[in-house]
Amino acid sequence: MTGKFFLYIIITMLVIWSLDSVNINKIFKKNKVVQATVFYFLLGVSLIYLVTNFLMDLFTSIKIM
Repeated sequence: MTGKFFLYIIITMLVIWSLDSVNINKIFKKNKVVQATVFYFLLGVSLIYLVTNFLMDLFTSIKIM
């Protein structure tokens, strides 16, 4: 459990760092700041969840083999 927690922390920092380089404001219409912020937040949370679970599944499958 603690390994997954630390993996979440590391992946969170990596996702925030990588999403910082994307200019999402050009995708959305003007004056839609709230929608862009919500989308950015949900995209970050989903990336954190997916990458962490992928790495945990990968690590556990390597241990089994």
